[in-house]
Amino acid sequence: MDPTQIHKIAINTTKSSGHPAPRHPPAPHEPPQHAPAARHEIPRMARPAKEYAARLTQELGRGAGTSIIKLVDALVECAYSARASDVHLDPREDGVTVRLRIDGVLQDIALVPTEIHHEVISRLKILCGLRTDEHQAAQDGRFKVTLRPSAAMTERERGNTEASRLNVGSTEASRPNVEDGANVDVRTSIVPTYYGENAVLRLLSDQAEEFTLDTLGFTPENRERIERAIRKPHGMILATGPTGSGKTTTLYTLVKMLNTPDVSIITIEDPIEYSVSGINQIQVNARTGLTFANGLRSMLRQDPNIIMVGEIRDMDTAGLAVNTALTGHLVLSTLHTNDAPTTLPRLLDMKVEPYLIASTVNIAIGQRLVRKICEDCKEEKMNTPAEEKSLSEIMPQELASAGGGSAIGGRAMFYSGAGCDRCNGTGYLGRAGLHEVMVIDGPIREAILRKASASEIRDIALTQGMKSLVVDGFHKAAEGMTTIEEVLRMRYE
Repeated sequence: MDPTQIHKIAINTTKSSGHPAPRHPPAPHEPPQHAPAARHEIPRMARPAKEYAARLTQELGRGAGTSIIKLVDALVECAYSARASDVHLDPREDGVTVRLRIDGVLQDIALVPTEIHHEVISRLKILCGLRTDEHQAAQDGRFKVTLRPSAAMTERERGNTEASRLNVGSTEASRPNVEDGANVDVRTSIVPTYYGENAVLRLLSDQAEEFTLDTLGFTPENRERIERAIRKPHGMILATGPTGSGKTTTLYTLVKMLNTPDVSIITIEDPIEYSVSGINQIQVNARTGLTFANGLRSMLRQDPNIIMVGEIRDMDTAGLAVNTALTGHLVLSTLHTNDAPTTLPRLLDMKVEPYLIASTVNIAIGQRLVRKICEDCKEEKMNTPAEEKSLSEIMPQELASAGGGSAIGGRAMFYSGAGCDRCNGTGYLGRAGLHEVMVIDGPIREAILRKASASEIRDIALTQGMKSLVVDGFHKAAEGMTTIEEVLRMRYE
């Protein structure tokens, strides 16, 4: 497919959906009007597979007969088929750049003409039930679509929405039946920008995927630590990391492991990303006052055994979660920290008393995502002497001291992807999780009580057997799961 076909289409939009494009008052910061800019190719545009962008190109190619409804449907289908987790519609001076986040990296795929920008945004607002006459305020919503069976590709080609963010394994049950199509929830955020309204769509599966700790990439030692922690009747299990690192997927996997008929599980989330049978899930609603803190107070009157709080965002939620764990409940939640050891000082910053942290937190799981090497074009890569020297300088101390000539240190060969049609020429397909699991034991509890720094807690955890994120990454690179470049990108981003 010629990529230029996507970018060189001018559309007369007054007839595209049977009514003129919606008008709105000019914003005070609206840029000066210019003559329509000539269409041009986007630099370094990604090369989507033909089947992924066929419908999108077809709809854009209809000119005056373009249907905005079909165009939006094609956009969602294209994103799903390309294993994208997010769709960005970024308005620019010369058009609206359509970008897909595939395996955690944004890729430009199309330039939609400015003339239909407002109609596309209006269609998204209608689907989400938002105000179509509001153009100067941020709006959030969601809608559900059922894709045509043609969009639901094979497990090998598509994976699933969450697996595109955390694609470390799959089963037959984790894919919608191709004959039935695929149901996808789309979370939408629309905000006003200089050149018009910007929209970001997050694609969510409507069913919990069949992940296990093994398929999520946990090592046998880390799996054993986590399984011991969830067998305790009370306490806190915290998953930490930046946005998009797979924390929610890890929590859902643990909830599914704990979901048995003899326990009551209640979750409060924003949003509910998966529907899991057998548990009660509550959606945060700030308009009605249903926040994480208020919802957690109400949940305690529902006689739960296990509680999952989507995120600890503030002091109220942190204090309630800790006290809930202290009164005999098992609490699972997430925190936005860079690594597992920083979790404990972060709770101190939220005004949680050190003795409460030491007595309630069972385990902290730090994680990141790196792109996996495409198995179809995977090849061995011999490091040059210069690369070997650079690696030895940045090699983590715990690896270097373990023996420079072992499986990692001093290794002259790793792996990379040459690029093929299946991985769209990138050499990567899917993503894998890197983890560090810190068990809160005696020495760490003592460090918490004296309000030790994160670096001191990290040193103690390493002496107690914790493997850091970087060490786990180097091991996975040596196994051929990912590349050294990805591990270093994760380390320095």
